[in-house]
Amino acid sequence: MDTEFRNQLPRLAFLPTRDFMLPLRELSQRLPLRELSLLASLVGASGVLVWRVQEGRTAVTTQKILIPPIGMATGFCMFLVRDFRFPLLWAVCAFLLGAVVFAYPLLRTSRLVRDGEVIMMQRSNVFFVVVIALAAIRILAHSTIDRFVDVKQTAALFFVLAFGMILRWRVRMYFEYRRLTGG
Repeated sequence: MDTEFRNQLPRLAFLPTRDFMLPLRELSQRLPLRELSLLASLVGASGVLVWRVQEGRTAVTTQKILIPPIGMATGFCMFLVRDFRFPLLWAVCAFLLGAVVFAYPLLRTSRLVRDGEVIMMQRSNVFFVVVIALAAIRILAHSTIDRFVDVKQTAALFFVLAFGMILRWRVRMYFEYRRLTGG
């Protein structure tokens, strides 16, 4: 694209600038993929905690329950790239491990309650401890599994595991929401 034409385009405030992208590019060149993956996991876990605090302050709706797993499902596009692929049996095991084992603490530490005309998420005091513990287990297991498979495949496996966990938790929330709303 010629620079004169590019300069005439309106500047969109929400798009990253070159000044912002350069440090990220330099960081990715300085850090090996394993360390960059660990850093991304820590930032992601912190983001989830902040999001959960904000989410707990507002009323629960059908959209707030269903949109996160639907949005997360777009991550399956990573499997279009050969580097992220692994055997189907591994995917089934990761999904079931997330849905059966890792979803259980989330199911036990959160529930929906009616508060007047709205439905709110009520979490026990140990909810955030559970979320932090799950993130720690993921990070520790990630470094162990990295010894046997590629970092990209490890990330994909943990994505499938997390999707199983989130999907089961959100499906249960949806049915609980429908029960409370009589819908």
